Amino acid sequence: MEFDTIAREIVDSAIRVHTRLGRGMLESAYEACMEYELGKRSLAVKKQVPMPQRYDELLLDIGYRLDLVVEDAVVIELKSVTQLLPVHAAH
Repeated sequence: MEFDTIAREIVDSAIRVHTRLGRGMLESAYEACMEYELGKRSLAVKKQVPMPQRYDELLLDIGYRLDLVVEDAVVIELKSVTQLLPVHAAH
C-alpha cells in the first residue's frame, strides 16, 4: 500500500476515534479504538511493539515500546493530555 494512502487512513481513523470518544479518555482506550478502526480499513497493525535501545555496549531488549506500527511503515505514538506543552513537541 502506498505511504500517502496509509497516512490518509491513519488521519481519518484518528479523527473518527476522537470524534466518537471525545477527550479525556485514557491512552489505552484510544489505542484500542485506533487498532480496531485501522483494522476495519484492512491495515496491518501491531500494538505495543518492543524497540531495543543501545547504550554504549549495553543492549536494552525493550528500551521502548511503540504504541502502534501500521503496515510496518508508520509508528503511531498516542498521547492523552489535558493541554499540549512544549515537552510534547517532536524535535
